[in-house]
Amino acid sequence: MSTANDIAGPATVRLPGSGLELAGDLFGPADGPLVVFLHGGGQTRHSWKRTGVRLAAAGLRVLTLDARGHGDSEWAPDGDYGRNRMVEDLHSVLRTLGRPAVVVGASMGGITGLLATAAPGAELIRALVLVDIVVRPEQAGVERVLDFLGKHTDGFATLDEAADAVAAYLPHRPRPRSTDGLLRNLRKRGDRWYWHWDPAMMSGRVEDALDMTDQMEAAARAVTIPVLLVRGGQSDVVSEEGAANFLELVPHARLAEIGDAAHTAAGDDNDAFTDAVADFVAGIAR
Repeated sequence: MSTANDIAGPATVRLPGSGLELAGDLFGPADGPLVVFLHGGGQTRHSWKRTGVRLAAAGLRVLTLDARGHGDSEWAPDGDYGRNRMVEDLHSVLRTLGRPAVVVGASMGGITGLLATAAPGAELIRALVLVDIVVRPEQAGVERVLDFLGKHTDGFATLDEAADAVAAYLPHRPRPRSTDGLLRNLRKRGDRWYWHWDPAMMSGRVEDALDMTDQMEAAARAVTIPVLLVRGGQSDVVSEEGAANFLELVPHARLAEIGDAAHTAAGDDNDAFTDAVADFVAGIAR
């Protein structure tokens, strides 16, 4: 099995999670400050590609990781996509990498990152970036995200049909002229296109997402490492009140708002998002 420190990147690697293998892409110099990116539900590591390229050019070592059941990572044979198992995956990867990392997590990945700071192995997380996720998100926004993820389990007849679904979910974004980008998130089986993640991930996910406040709040109150909260100014998941509540729980945290972005902040304004992460990591490295 390839290990991260041997690879100059960008390169695809297989890394041990908790009982399965995870896929990741490595960018940048092997001796650069390490940053690990965790995507949101239903996404893949490719969501971070542009950010990975830019940070690598700035001298950072970047790992973008497919969560279990997503992208090219293995699907859980027991159907376990619970938060605790994803935390174990992250800690396993960090042990393999062999040195502390800044963890950047969006939505589902942010929950994993925050909970990981309160679990055994937390010493391998040197700083945390939460991308549009807080302890008290807006219920309507969370339900909208989960509703989209739970739809289309029967797949799509064409890539254009999938593009229509994405455009309806992200009305604030211009619809891409080409559907080629969807090939990173879809796989063809028979004559239909399906999202490239395990549908079993959605089992109990609504209750899980709306019933973790106490666990996340305890982790937030206990966190002592540097924290950056990136909020999309148009987000329906993280409101101004939700961000303010988080900053009360974590008084030393910094807030970066991306005015024109929604819940998918990194994709909505990648340049502003990458600049915010790069500035934060530079401050940690000094």
